[in-house]
Amino acid sequence: MTTPLLTICVANFQGQEVITRCLESVFDQRCDFSYEVLVHDDASTDESRKIVTRGFPAARLIIADDNLGFCISNNRMAKAARGEFLLLLNNDTRLHPGSLQTLVDAARADLQSGIWSLPQYSMHSGELLDRGMDIDLFANPIPVKLPRPEVAMVMGSCLLLRRSLWDELGGFPEWFGSIAEDMYLCHRVRLRGLKIRVTNSGGYDHEVGHSFGGGKVLGNRLASSYRRRQLSELNKSRVIVTCFPGALPWMILLFHFPLLLLEGIVMSVSERSLKPLRTVYLPSLCGILRDVPRLRRERLRCMQRRCISLLEFLQPIRLTHHKLTMLLRHGLPSLS
Repeated sequence: MTTPLLTICVANFQGQEVITRCLESVFDQRCDFSYEVLVHDDASTDESRKIVTRGFPAARLIIADDNLGFCISNNRMAKAARGEFLLLLNNDTRLHPGSLQTLVDAARADLQSGIWSLPQYSMHSGELLDRGMDIDLFANPIPVKLPRPEVAMVMGSCLLLRRSLWDELGGFPEWFGSIAEDMYLCHRVRLRGLKIRVTNSGGYDHEVGHSFGGGKVLGNRLASSYRRRQLSELNKSRVIVTCFPGALPWMILLFHFPLLLLEGIVMSVSERSLKPLRTVYLPSLCGILRDVPRLRRERLRCMQRRCISLLEFLQPIRLTHHKLTMLLRHGLPSLS
């Protein structure tokens, strides 16, 4: 059997409405290299597993008995992969024609890059969502719209890297569960002195918010879910502690924690309910304190073989508070 150059890893949970569109766009790609497709079904109870087995027999299906989350799903697929490159692809995405060739050609031609992605477009409107992301000091992603030679991170919905680099870094931290694991991985790669890049051509459509709800602007108002917000705030704080070099994390957290608490109070007053504070913000803050021993060990691991200075790390990081900017522009988010 020919060893594929690329392994495409599709994590699936309750994806019966989207998985066909995703896999059709994958198998319709025309490439001058071979690739394999793995689908990890995370204990779905809908028809998505049958859709994969009946409609896409060329895809290798890995079945979980319990719901494990995005990190473990991708770690399992990476372990089973045979390709030189890994492409992590959400089940709610659709590759544009020719994009797989564009993506792999770019990665093969550039040894200075660690992670590559494609321009991301809205599944429904066709609007360009980003060409990768910068982040602010509080680990809030900021969409980049114009072509750039380097960004701070790309979304895990379409993320390509060499399998050898994935293995070297140890993949995703499984205790993240889901959300911000892509930010963690991109920072680990940047700390090694490698670049995060996005192609100028090609692209993929993404139905943002399908898995966790929210994560987008609806009717000029931010929309999110309690679960997404809780995981996001907790895991972004974990990224700051583990991946930001020098004394930067401790200086940021002095402002970050009081601001999170204030945000929780404001959200609870706005909702006339303690639910935002009780289910999102206090668990996030307590989770970081509870995680201190594990975060200390992870930080030591992340800083091993660090190849860039603090100033180099800060280059794609904006000295603003993006969440505050979004709040001023769109008002407080609605939570569901």
